Amino acid sequence: MSPGEELIKMKTEITTAVGFITRLLRTTGLISDEQLQHFTESLEKALAEHYRHHWFPHMPCKGSGYRCIRINHKMDPLIARASNIIGLSSRQLFQLLPSELTLWVDPFEVSYRIGEDGSICVLYENVPSSAISPLDSMISCKDEFRIGRSSPSKSYMMTVSS
Repeated sequence: MSPGEELIKMKTEITTAVGFITRLLRTTGLISDEQLQHFTESLEKALAEHYRHHWFPHMPCKGSGYRCIRINHKMDPLIARASNIIGLSSRQLFQLLPSELTLWVDPFEVSYRIGEDGSICVLYENVPSSAISPLDSMISCKDEFRIGRSSPSKSYMMTVSS
């Protein structure tokens, strides 16, 4: 598959993810439309390049962790790079975006969660055009995350030994 074909296959998902982050920045009213346009273009390019060899439409969950955009008191480097282009410092960016944000960009689904214990919300979902097994069609990457995750209370301490 050529790079152009790969980009076309992930265009909707990338546009959805970038649009969501751009809307979060737009609601602050502190960034001009021109700056937001440059941010959008820069982040779309960065994500397309970052996902280039990590996009698997026949196995949408494969590579989900790699494609995840994460702000967890540390800024996601792809968002930071795009914001630097429009002159936003990391400090300013942390004031404009949630301190805890997870954005999953997977083939056929884009979803997000604000906060560690927040609900997972779907921004975009589509049914794959190719035939997949009934089990795969019923469980998305985020459903697998939900099934495998039980959120312990804040006072609970889990130890892991090797």
